[in-house]
Amino acid sequence: MPNYFTTVGLEVHAELRTQTKMFCSCKNDPDEKRPNANICPVCMAHPGTLPVINKEAVKHVLKIGIAVSGELADFTEFDRKNYFYPDIPKGYQISQYKFPLIQKGTLKGVAITRVHLEEDTARSQHTSAPLSTGEKGNYTLIDFNRAGVPLMELVTEPVIHTAEEAGAFARELQLLLRTLGAGEANMEKGEMRVEANISVSSDEKKFDLNATGVGRTDLQSKSVLGTKVEVKNLNSFRSVESAIRYETKRQSEMLERGEKVVQETRGWDESKGQTFSQRLKEESHDYRYFPDPDLPKLFLSKIPEFASEVLSAELPELPWQRRDRYLALGMKPQEAELFTADLPLAAFFENVVASGKNSLEFTRTTVNYLISDTLGLLAKEGKSIGNLACSPEAFGELIDMVLTHAISSRGAKDILAVMIREGGAPADISEKAGLGQKTDETELRQVVKKVMEQNKTVVNDYQNGKEAALKFLIGAGMKESRGSADPNMLEKLFRELSMKHGV
Repeated sequence: MPNYFTTVGLEVHAELRTQTKMFCSCKNDPDEKRPNANICPVCMAHPGTLPVINKEAVKHVLKIGIAVSGELADFTEFDRKNYFYPDIPKGYQISQYKFPLIQKGTLKGVAITRVHLEEDTARSQHTSAPLSTGEKGNYTLIDFNRAGVPLMELVTEPVIHTAEEAGAFARELQLLLRTLGAGEANMEKGEMRVEANISVSSDEKKFDLNATGVGRTDLQSKSVLGTKVEVKNLNSFRSVESAIRYETKRQSEMLERGEKVVQETRGWDESKGQTFSQRLKEESHDYRYFPDPDLPKLFLSKIPEFASEVLSAELPELPWQRRDRYLALGMKPQEAELFTADLPLAAFFENVVASGKNSLEFTRTTVNYLISDTLGLLAKEGKSIGNLACSPEAFGELIDMVLTHAISSRGAKDILAVMIREGGAPADISEKAGLGQKTDETELRQVVKKVMEQNKTVVNDYQNGKEAALKFLIGAGMKESRGSADPNMLEKLFRELSMKHGV
């Protein structure tokens, strides 16, 4: 059996966060629930209306280009992409063809072909519900709120070879968009949609593919690709990965049977876990692109605020830069990934560290309490880090109390639970609940003596060299003091008293 080789190129559409739509002054509100509330004659394509370019949307795409080390265009223009579908009121979509805003670049090790700007389509809702007249349903409703929303399209080179690599790229792009403030890219809301172009070839057919004209050649890697199949509108990372795995298997089995893979567009059925044929794949000439006569040509070098040095100065810390910084702070790779991907968690962490002592011990302890305790308590309370009752400053005070042994780790967990539910100062909560850590040697000596009296066998084990027995005694001491004892003081006293009354 030949070795089958999968090659994937991705096309990612992401709605951009702007106040208004791409070519009109209608509100860009992805959370609007009322149908056709944010529409006007421009985005409804009424005769005589003229589009106006949204400068903020252009700026978002240029910043994305700088972040991925792409080439920013000097000259660019918008084109009309002609096709007829109910969700395109004009009969064409304003997009970019020959002169995209961005060319080239790299993200997560994947080469990027281009990034361009266009307008989103309306949203179709197919339903079989009965009409108000009582007639049978099976009709389509169209909500034009989304029509004309700024839409970024990013196209990668066909250099991805596994489902996992494709999923990692899509996740990193979503994180980049959120970090730049360009968009939320919530896939479940349709704010980010992925299309995967998947081809499978075998080693045995590499030369036949070129000779017969079947398949195509990847100019970058010089390897021959199989016939491309496009899977449209994948709306979750899991769907992206599952669709690629399914198509790899389907196309490999077709090639094994000697069948020819058809270049087509397919959909993804999440419930069945398989793709299905939709239509034969269009080529670019089918869309009859031509420059939009109603929109001006753009020479970006003549617009000062679009200068690369100006845009670069406005960039925040990028995801990969933050990831490296967290690793340098001593975070484990999994921790660095978690804090990089969860922006509200990262913001809370940064504020805690800024409010406390600038030390690796403080940072390390903060990470531990956020991951080990806070996230679990938040999940239990049904809350998120964004609506946490306690402030970063109060959280920092709690960490200080742990490090100065003012409270025990057990006491800190109890205090933290109250802070998450109700807020408040950790010192006040500790005093009210009697959770302050006891360090008085006279008082703790009585606790130690009582534990030793109740656990004579364990004391003997420790006196005979079993160090693990000491941990048991300390644990018993903490239990006896209801978590209020300083464990370091307990250890000191157990060692001292065991030796004194030992041998």
